[in-house]
Amino acid sequence: MTAKVTLSFADATIETARESARRAGMSLSAWMDRAAQERVLREIFTAHADAVRRAGFDLEKDALADEEDIEAVDRAVFGGARLAPR
Repeated sequence: MTAKVTLSFADATIETARESARRAGMSLSAWMDRAAQERVLREIFTAHADAVRRAGFDLEKDALADEEDIEAVDRAVFGGARLAPR
């Protein structure tokens, strides 16, 4: 479902958006819809990342440890050969 709304933009903003939509081969409305969705997702992701940092999780360290565990299992089971690329 879509809703028709009236919005106001600075002249430079709307011209840049129109040009971006044209280059993307889509209508201005579709381009603006996608841009708004991307902005919302970026804000959600940023809030989540901030919460993870505040909680003190070290996800990079955990991910590297997981990779080391996977490599150790590969060596033990497959003699170090990879069956599928990562």
